[in-house]
Amino acid sequence: MQTSQAHRSLKEKQRQEREALILQVAEEVFLERGYHETSMDEIASRVGIAKGTVYLHFPGKEDLIIAIFARDMQEILRQMDASMDCQSSPQAKLEALLHFMYAGLFSKRTQLLSSIYHSADMQRLFAEKGNCLKVLWDRVAQCVAQLLDEGKARGYFDASIPTSIMTNTFLSLLSPKSYERLLAEGQFMPEDIVLNAGKIFFRGIQA
Repeated sequence: MQTSQAHRSLKEKQRQEREALILQVAEEVFLERGYHETSMDEIASRVGIAKGTVYLHFPGKEDLIIAIFARDMQEILRQMDASMDCQSSPQAKLEALLHFMYAGLFSKRTQLLSSIYHSADMQRLFAEKGNCLKVLWDRVAQCVAQLLDEGKARGYFDASIPTSIMTNTFLSLLSPKSYERLLAEGQFMPEDIVLNAGKIFFRGIQA
Protein backbone atom coordinates (compact mmCIF):
# COMPACT_ATOMS: atom_id res chain seq x y z
CA MET A 1 0.00 0.00 0.00
CA GLN A 2 2.77 2.44 0.95
CA THR A 3 4.67 1.53 -2.23
CA SER A 4 1.58 2.29 -4.31
CA GLN A 5 1.08 5.64 -2.59
CA ALA A 6 4.75 6.55 -3.06
CA HIS A 7 4.47 5.67 -6.77
CA ARG A 8 1.40 7.90 -7.16
CA SER A 9 3.14 10.68 -5.26
CA LEU A 10 6.18 10.45 -7.55
CA LYS A 11 3.97 10.48 -10.66
CA GLU A 12 2.11 13.52 -9.36
CA LYS A 13 5.39 15.32 -8.65
CA GLN A 14 6.60 14.53 -12.17
CA ARG A 15 3.30 15.76 -13.62
CA GLN A 16 3.55 19.04 -11.71
CA GLU A 17 7.17 19.56 -12.78
CA ARG A 18 6.31 18.85 -16.42
CA GLU A 19 3.37 21.26 -16.25
CA ALA A 20 5.57 24.00 -14.75
CA LEU A 21 8.14 23.44 -17.53
CA ILE A 22 5.46 23.68 -20.21
CA LEU A 23 4.29 27.01 -18.76
CA GLN A 24 7.84 28.34 -18.59
CA VAL A 25 8.59 27.40 -22.19
CA ALA A 26 5.22 28.64 -23.43
CA GLU A 27 5.86 32.01 -21.83
CA GLU A 28 9.27 32.21 -23.51
CA VAL A 29 7.74 31.43 -26.93
CA PHE A 30 4.94 33.97 -26.40
CA LEU A 31 7.60 36.57 -25.61
CA GLU A 32 9.58 35.77 -28.75
CA ARG A 33 6.75 35.34 -31.25
CA GLY A 34 3.67 36.90 -29.75
CA TYR A 35 0.45 35.12 -28.96
CA HIS A 36 -0.95 34.60 -32.46
CA GLU A 37 2.32 33.37 -33.98
CA THR A 38 2.95 30.82 -31.23
CA SER A 39 2.03 27.20 -31.96
CA MET A 40 1.51 24.26 -29.65
CA ASP A 41 3.91 22.30 -31.90
CA GLU A 42 6.77 24.66 -31.15
CA ILE A 43 6.06 24.62 -27.43
CA ALA A 44 6.06 20.82 -27.41
CA SER A 45 9.27 20.71 -29.44
CA ARG A 46 11.09 23.05 -27.09
CA VAL A 47 9.93 21.16 -24.03
CA GLY A 48 11.00 17.92 -25.68
CA ILE A 49 7.69 16.10 -25.41
CA ALA A 50 4.93 15.05 -27.80
CA LYS A 51 2.30 17.62 -28.66
CA GLY A 52 -0.33 15.25 -27.32
CA THR A 53 1.33 15.40 -23.91
CA VAL A 54 1.04 19.18 -23.91
CA TYR A 55 -2.65 18.84 -24.71
CA LEU A 56 -3.08 16.50 -21.73
CA HIS A 57 -2.10 19.43 -19.50
CA PHE A 58 -3.50 22.33 -21.54
CA PRO A 59 -6.18 21.84 -24.21
CA GLY A 60 -5.04 24.93 -26.14
CA LYS A 61 -3.10 28.21 -26.20
CA GLU A 62 -5.93 29.97 -24.43
CA ASP A 63 -5.60 27.61 -21.48
CA LEU A 64 -1.86 28.22 -21.38
CA ILE A 65 -2.35 31.98 -21.17
CA ILE A 66 -4.93 31.63 -18.41
CA ALA A 67 -2.60 29.28 -16.51
CA ILE A 68 0.28 31.78 -16.80
CA PHE A 69 -1.90 34.57 -15.43
CA ALA A 70 -3.13 32.29 -12.64
CA ARG A 71 0.45 31.36 -11.72
CA ASP A 72 1.40 35.04 -11.48
CA MET A 73 -1.67 35.82 -9.39
CA GLN A 74 -0.75 33.04 -6.99
CA GLU A 75 2.69 34.60 -6.61
CA ILE A 76 1.09 37.97 -5.82
CA LEU A 77 -0.99 36.30 -3.11
CA ARG A 78 2.10 34.61 -1.65
CA GLN A 79 3.89 37.94 -1.56
CA MET A 80 0.89 39.54 0.10
CA ASP A 81 0.97 36.92 2.84
CA ALA A 82 4.70 37.49 3.30
CA SER A 83 4.32 41.28 3.49
CA MET A 84 1.65 40.95 6.15
CA ASP A 85 4.02 38.93 8.31
CA CYS A 86 6.95 41.34 7.90
CA GLN A 87 5.43 44.84 8.00
CA SER A 88 3.93 46.64 10.97
CA SER A 89 1.32 49.18 9.84
CA PRO A 90 -1.45 48.71 7.25
CA GLN A 91 0.17 51.41 5.08
CA ALA A 92 3.56 49.67 5.24
CA LYS A 93 1.92 46.42 4.14
CA LEU A 94 0.15 48.11 1.22
CA GLU A 95 3.35 49.91 0.21
CA ALA A 96 5.24 46.59 0.24
CA LEU A 97 2.58 45.08 -2.02
CA LEU A 98 2.70 48.07 -4.35
CA HIS A 99 6.48 47.86 -4.68
CA PHE A 100 6.39 44.10 -5.26
CA MET A 101 3.80 44.37 -8.00
CA TYR A 102 5.57 47.30 -9.66
CA ALA A 103 8.92 45.50 -9.55
CA GLY A 104 7.78 43.25 -12.37
CA LEU A 105 5.01 45.38 -13.79
CA PHE A 106 7.11 47.06 -16.46
CA SER A 107 9.10 44.01 -17.54
CA LYS A 108 8.79 42.88 -21.14
CA ARG A 109 6.98 39.76 -19.95
CA THR A 110 4.38 41.68 -17.99
CA GLN A 111 3.77 44.15 -20.79
CA LEU A 112 3.24 41.28 -23.23
CA LEU A 113 0.76 39.63 -20.92
CA SER A 114 -0.98 42.95 -20.39
CA SER A 115 -1.33 43.51 -24.14
CA ILE A 116 -2.70 40.00 -24.53
CA TYR A 117 -5.15 40.50 -21.68
CA HIS A 118 -6.45 43.79 -23.06
CA SER A 119 -7.07 42.49 -26.59
CA ALA A 120 -10.71 42.04 -27.58
CA ASP A 121 -10.29 38.30 -28.25
CA MET A 122 -8.69 37.71 -24.88
CA GLN A 123 -11.32 39.75 -23.07
CA ARG A 124 -13.95 37.38 -24.45
CA LEU A 125 -11.79 34.39 -23.52
CA PHE A 126 -11.27 35.54 -19.96
CA ALA A 127 -14.98 36.22 -19.61
CA GLU A 128 -15.73 32.67 -20.76
CA LYS A 129 -12.90 30.64 -19.22
CA GLY A 130 -11.11 32.87 -16.75
CA ASN A 131 -13.20 32.28 -13.64
CA CYS A 132 -10.13 31.03 -11.74
CA LEU A 133 -8.47 34.40 -12.37
CA LYS A 134 -11.52 36.27 -11.08
CA VAL A 135 -11.42 34.20 -7.90
CA LEU A 136 -7.71 34.98 -7.39
CA TRP A 137 -8.13 38.68 -8.16
CA ASP A 138 -11.08 38.85 -5.77
CA ARG A 139 -8.78 37.46 -3.06
CA VAL A 140 -6.23 40.20 -3.80
CA ALA A 141 -8.96 42.86 -3.64
CA GLN A 142 -10.32 41.38 -0.41
CA CYS A 143 -6.88 41.47 1.19
CA VAL A 144 -6.36 45.11 0.16
CA ALA A 145 -9.81 46.01 1.54
CA GLN A 146 -9.00 44.32 4.85
CA LEU A 147 -5.79 46.33 5.17
CA LEU A 148 -7.63 49.55 4.38
CA ASP A 149 -10.30 48.75 6.97
CA GLU A 150 -7.56 48.00 9.50
CA GLY A 151 -5.97 51.35 8.67
CA LYS A 152 -9.29 53.10 9.22
CA ALA A 153 -9.83 51.36 12.56
CA ARG A 154 -6.36 52.37 13.75
CA GLY A 155 -6.78 55.97 12.69
CA TYR A 156 -4.36 55.95 9.74
CA PHE A 157 -6.91 56.35 6.93
CA ASP A 158 -9.93 58.59 6.40
CA ALA A 159 -12.93 56.61 7.65
CA SER A 160 -15.34 58.78 5.63
CA ILE A 161 -14.06 57.40 2.31
CA PRO A 162 -15.81 54.12 1.35
CA THR A 163 -13.42 51.18 1.46
CA SER A 164 -14.63 49.95 -1.93
CA ILE A 165 -13.55 53.24 -3.56
CA MET A 166 -10.18 53.12 -1.80
CA THR A 167 -9.68 49.52 -2.93
CA ASN A 168 -10.53 50.17 -6.57
CA THR A 169 -8.30 53.26 -6.62
CA PHE A 170 -5.38 51.30 -5.16
CA LEU A 171 -5.81 48.46 -7.66
CA SER A 172 -6.06 50.95 -10.55
CA LEU A 173 -2.49 52.04 -9.76
CA LEU A 174 -1.33 48.64 -10.99
CA SER A 175 -2.07 49.11 -14.69
CA PRO A 176 1.08 49.40 -16.82
CA LYS A 177 -1.02 50.91 -19.61
CA SER A 178 -1.42 54.05 -17.52
CA TYR A 179 2.30 54.78 -17.49
CA GLU A 180 3.54 53.50 -20.86
CA ARG A 181 3.92 56.98 -22.35
CA LEU A 182 5.92 58.31 -19.40
CA LEU A 183 8.29 55.36 -19.58
CA ALA A 184 8.59 55.48 -23.37
CA GLU A 185 9.52 59.15 -23.24
CA GLY A 186 12.21 58.38 -20.68
CA GLN A 187 10.89 60.88 -18.18
CA PHE A 188 10.75 58.45 -15.29
CA MET A 189 12.03 55.10 -14.12
CA PRO A 190 9.49 52.55 -12.81
CA GLU A 191 10.62 53.15 -9.22
CA ASP A 192 9.90 56.89 -9.65
CA ILE A 193 6.38 56.08 -10.74
CA VAL A 194 5.63 53.71 -7.86
CA LEU A 195 7.04 56.20 -5.32
CA ASN A 196 4.97 59.13 -6.58
CA ALA A 197 1.80 57.16 -7.30
CA GLY A 198 2.01 55.79 -3.76
CA LYS A 199 2.43 59.28 -2.32
CA ILE A 200 -0.64 60.53 -4.17
CA PHE A 201 -2.74 57.58 -2.99
CA PHE A 202 -1.72 57.49 0.66
CA ARG A 203 -1.82 61.25 1.14
CA GLY A 204 -5.29 61.25 -0.37
CA ILE A 205 -6.65 58.74 2.14
CA GLN A 206 -4.83 59.95 5.26
CA ALA A 207 -7.04 60.52 8.29
